Amino acid sequence: MRKFLLMGLVAILLITIAACGGAAESPTATTAPTAAPPTQPPPTATSAAMTDGSGASASLQAYADEHAGGPGAIFVGDLAQLVGPAPDPALGDFDGNVTLDALQKHSYVFESAYYQTVLERANLENPTPLVSEGQTFEIQYACINRALLWCALKDKYMFPRVLERTNGQLRLVTTSFPELGIAGPDVHSLVADGTLAMADIAQYIAGAFPSIEIGSLFGIYPDLEYNYIAMANVTPELRDLAVESTEGGQYITLNWHSGNNVFFFSKEPLDTVEAWKNKKIRTPTAAMSSWLRGMEADPQFMAFTEVYTALERGVIDAAMTGADAAFGQRWYEVAEYMNGPVINWDNSAVVMNNEQWAKLPEDLQKILLEEAAINELEELRTATIQHEMGVLKNTDAGLEYREFSPEMQEYAFRNAVLGALMPGWVERVGGPEQPVISIFNEKVGAIVGVKINPDGTVVETPKTLPLDSFKAPQYAK
Repeated sequence: MRKFLLMGLVAILLITIAACGGAAESPTATTAPTAAPPTQPPPTATSAAMTDGSGASASLQAYADEHAGGPGAIFVGDLAQLVGPAPDPALGDFDGNVTLDALQKHSYVFESAYYQTVLERANLENPTPLVSEGQTFEIQYACINRALLWCALKDKYMFPRVLERTNGQLRLVTTSFPELGIAGPDVHSLVADGTLAMADIAQYIAGAFPSIEIGSLFGIYPDLEYNYIAMANVTPELRDLAVESTEGGQYITLNWHSGNNVFFFSKEPLDTVEAWKNKKIRTPTAAMSSWLRGMEADPQFMAFTEVYTALERGVIDAAMTGADAAFGQRWYEVAEYMNGPVINWDNSAVVMNNEQWAKLPEDLQKILLEEAAINELEELRTATIQHEMGVLKNTDAGLEYREFSPEMQEYAFRNAVLGALMPGWVERVGGPEQPVISIFNEKVGAIVGVKINPDGTVVETPKTLPLDSFKAPQYAK
């Protein structure tokens, strides 16, 4: 493990954010390995690692004790064991750490049944032994952008671990949508035809698969806990949609887009309803465009790399993105205010082309899936502090934070979410009779108290799935 930590800490976080567009080269393998196992089954809550429903098995507890205090720490009942350095200083607080306060604010993550399923996939008590020898595989991973936190974590933590565990036989190399010159909506087909070996399937740029936007409906969540629980609950469907959209690609893992609440960066404050009217605001997504129209603003599709200059020159009045992404692009130099947030802890699936997957020997496949789950555990650990850091980084750089008032939040929910964003999504998926609408009502809407009626109208309803019902049995009250 010391080797893994050293490799993760040695790397330096590269901050480069650019626009999407282009195509990737297909990675190749040097041998013809064994056939692939079937696609992973949907994650389900498990108590396999629990002795009596109240504590971890002896071996899992021993693992937790051994890895406490830094990268690789897991939760088996004691949040204090997760306190410590992040895999790279840029993934922690200003001192590079994950703090107990941040972990306690996100205790629902670690007490959830979903967290237990990730622990199970990680196979920490019985890791797959390496059997293959003399193989050489280099697989290119197309992340949305290198600067984004989940992309950086894979570079600093997961990929060095995979290289180590496979004795150098499986090398994963990060690139990004901007570097490849690809547009987000076409990633599904590029993975399907093998142009991309492995890539992020982002929900918010769903392209020809608007159903996958079920995981990226901005503004329907009152806070991050509701957002996380709903996303965890609909994860099997998100996985299936990602696999379907890539024509049977292999689901590898889920990225949790920490620090990704939506903020609006502007030269004038957007803290009243009137302030939004007719403002030209950059948006990258159909869903957010609908939200902006509900606020009577004028959405402007614009490449990410064009935003800095557009804000500087007054071509647009404001631009929306996650706090960390804006900081990486130095928008604090051309804006005065950071307005928001619109709650958004969305995620994206990592999917590998099915032919590329089939070339890997079975032991390398299993090791890759285990390390992907271990990385997801670390992603959830570091997410706790990154949700704190997004605002702090930008205000420390000079922006004035204008937090939405309760009145603004209520107006946005009723007019931008219920009145525009949700009806727009229903229309994009093909109408309220589509299967994904039932999935939304049953697995997301029942948690947040939003329902799509058979006639396509969207209304508030009682919350019928309480948050506590998603806790792992040993943590349920």
